[in-house]
Amino acid sequence: MNDIITTAGMVISGFDHQEYDKRLIVLTAEVGKVTVFARGVRRQNSKFIGMTEPFTFGEFSLFAGKSAYNLSQVQISNYFEDIRLDMEKMCYASYFADLADYSVRENMDGRGVLLLLYRSLQALETRGIDNRLIRAVFELKMVMENGVYPGIPKRAVLPGTKSAMHHIETSDIKSLYSFKVTDEIRDELCGIADEYRKRYMQGNFRSLEVMSDLGY
Repeated sequence: MNDIITTAGMVISGFDHQEYDKRLIVLTAEVGKVTVFARGVRRQNSKFIGMTEPFTFGEFSLFAGKSAYNLSQVQISNYFEDIRLDMEKMCYASYFADLADYSVRENMDGRGVLLLLYRSLQALETRGIDNRLIRAVFELKMVMENGVYPGIPKRAVLPGTKSAMHHIETSDIKSLYSFKVTDEIRDELCGIADEYRKRYMQGNFRSLEVMSDLGY
């Protein structure tokens, strides 16, 4: 029998496969971003019903097949249900998942990006944190996780923007969103984050187009 890998992970997308199966893309701490087949999950009596939706986070037990992993067991600790019930939050979360998908490959260490994605979804569910600020922080931190962060822009920026960028660069994930800014600083951060994302993460993000179309 193939060895089973047990790892923290989050489903970032899922697709129906054959009659009763699903093909999942799971971001894991131990083996990076992997394709996982959940066999029979769409049967009414499946033990995995509700456990393979996007943004479900928990401990996944996987065994390797010929070209992908197969799901053996899963213990979910967070379903992020509030996000799936809110269109705007769902759009932001889908975009964050796309950036994570872009940044992580199989057999990479996925801990940093997984923790960032998890903490950012928590921030989306927290009242009082502007979704635009969450996006800016996530984009900047993802550029840092990809090892291409150029630092604070050489041009003149607001002192508060410099402080915010320093916080984003140096804080641990748990305290990443524990700061407040004025609207002016938020807007400047958003502009810098968007500039850096376009320059250093040049993927084709369909979720970003949807957000733009909806005015988010």
